[in-house]
Amino acid sequence: MVTNFILRGLTDHQEMQPLLFAMFLIIYMITLLGNLGVIVLIWLDPQLHTPMYFFLSSLSFLDACYSTTITPNMLVNFLEENKTVSFAACMAQYFFFVIFATTEFFLLAAMAYDRYVAICNPLLYTAVMTKKLCIALMAGSYFSGVANSLIHTSGLLRLSFCDSNVINHFFCDLTPLLKLSCSDIYLNEMLLFTFGSFFEVGTLLIIIMSYAFIVVAVLRIRSAEGRYKAFSTCASHLTAVAIFHGTILFMYFRPSSSYSLDTDKMASVFYTVIIPMLNPLIYSLRNKDVKCAFRKVIARKAFS
Repeated sequence: MVTNFILRGLTDHQEMQPLLFAMFLIIYMITLLGNLGVIVLIWLDPQLHTPMYFFLSSLSFLDACYSTTITPNMLVNFLEENKTVSFAACMAQYFFFVIFATTEFFLLAAMAYDRYVAICNPLLYTAVMTKKLCIALMAGSYFSGVANSLIHTSGLLRLSFCDSNVINHFFCDLTPLLKLSCSDIYLNEMLLFTFGSFFEVGTLLIIIMSYAFIVVAVLRIRSAEGRYKAFSTCASHLTAVAIFHGTILFMYFRPSSSYSLDTDKMASVFYTVIIPMLNPLIYSLRNKDVKCAFRKVIARKAFS
């Protein structure tokens, strides 16, 4: 019986390992600085203590945790010849990875609902998006993440791994683990399809419906400046949704005939390492309030 796994990583070419280590270390540092920076800015500036920025700071926290679940272990494996990971550590990595990924599904849907209320019912915004509701939406997102993770991790724990222990991946993901199992994996595949489809379709439906109402409301605005301002508040969120959901759909919902572990690894790099780095850049570069808060913090430090 397998008691540990060997992660093959991104490439077998040893001469590329130092270069990849340096590149992903820079990406990881940018990810942590960007996401923690957004959290600190929102915490320091009272003008950003609104539901929209509460969700944005929660997204930044998720992305920092999401990246930390995967990247540090990948960096260590770039430098070590022995890329062994214990069975327990592998299951733990997968458990936390699913929690943060699923929570981000629901958090992006909650952010879409927040934008819908802000644009379609601006006079009722503060009455609807109360602190209690925001916390409830956040707690519900994490509850869904933990529940989904428990289901899939429990499904993995019932499997036997008694042949090869080499995972053709850079982290412990479900699909390459299922390929190594010598047990019947039909139940695991059904769980992945059922819950994956439910969460993906459910959250995407909330986002699509929210933005359908937003588009109708924005088109009723007579001034071009007003329409531009309304659309610009949604552009960052739409960009993050398109990147995240597009990659997930490509990863887990494409035909099995087109499946390739090498392609899978490249797509996994994008949504586990690149997206957490891009999100704070997308929101900060297109957001006047965040840029203004950053300038005020810099000016305050310079003055003091």
